[in-house]
Parts: sequence; structure tokens; C-alpha cells
Amino acid sequence: MFKMLVPKLRVNTVFDINLEELYEQGYRGIISDLDNTLVGAKAPLATPELVAWFKKVKEIGFQLIIVSNNQLERVSKFATPLDIQYVHKARKPINAPFRKAMKMMNLTNEQTIVVGDQMLTDVYGGNRLGLYTVLVLPIAINEEGFMTRFFNRRVERIALTRLRKQGLWTDIEEEKKP
Repeated sequence: MFKMLVPKLRVNTVFDINLEELYEQGYRGIISDLDNTLVGAKAPLATPELVAWFKKVKEIGFQLIIVSNNQLERVSKFATPLDIQYVHKARKPINAPFRKAMKMMNLTNEQTIVVGDQMLTDVYGGNRLGLYTVLVLPIAINEEGFMTRFFNRRVERIALTRLRKQGLWTDIEEEKKP
């Protein structure tokens, strides 16, 4: 069970993802979470740096769809000005929103990447479908909603303890040591 919470890749931010390498490996679509993955949970709009990242994503050849558990108003206010498609009230980690996003991009599981900040929603949901999962550090953990802060993050801490004991998880800083 805990292995399903382990992402294929862990990075600090979306900006640390090697998009060119993933494209060369055959990936063509990115399903991204919104809150605490792309911007803080209370940030209404994309930063200039994020707008530049979206441009790079498209220039490389990726399609991108935001899949968020948040409400229509929150997701549409962020995505519409950027001309990014989205799925709101997704209820991740269930399969349906991931499948819907892949259908919108006309892509297969083997061509799709999931990027998010939560092991229980983004990573678990993506891994269940065999998608390439990328876990980023949350941008503004103090802005998270009740369920995320008091349930998801607590379960993540328990899972990380078990994964470390099983040798399935090391901290990113430890991985970089020679």
C-alpha cells in the first residue's frame, strides 16, 4: 500500500522538472494540481515565473491540464486567463478526473505525467493508473485547507515514517550527497 504513495520523481518545484528529458522519453501531457503545486493555495493568479514555465511547457510540445479538487470559481479564475484547460472538484485520488484529463488531451497513461504536492491525492491517484508521478514540495503549507492540513499531511507523515523504515524513501538532500 505505501509503495503506491512513492512518486517516480521528487523535486522542490515545478521549475526543477527536466521537461526536455521527459519529452524525449515519450511523455506528451502534464496533469498538474493547482494549489501549493503551481501557486500558493490563496494566490489568485500565476506569477511571471510560472507564466514563463507554462510557455516553456507548450514550446517543448506538452499539453497541460490542471486537475484540482478545488471549486470552479478558484480554478477557473486561475486557468482561464492563461488559456489552460482544467477539471475542478476532481475528488482526487479517484480515477475519473485523471482519465478525463487524458481524454481531453487524447493521450494514454504511458504518455502522461502527474505533478502535485500531495502523496494521498496526486501521487496515489496517478500511480494507480500507471502515470509518471512527480511530487513537488508544497509552496505555502500554512494556507492549506482543513482536510489537507489535519488529515492528508498527518497520513503522509505516517507513510513517510514507514517508507523510510522500509528503505523506500530518503530525503532529497540525502539523495544529492556523493
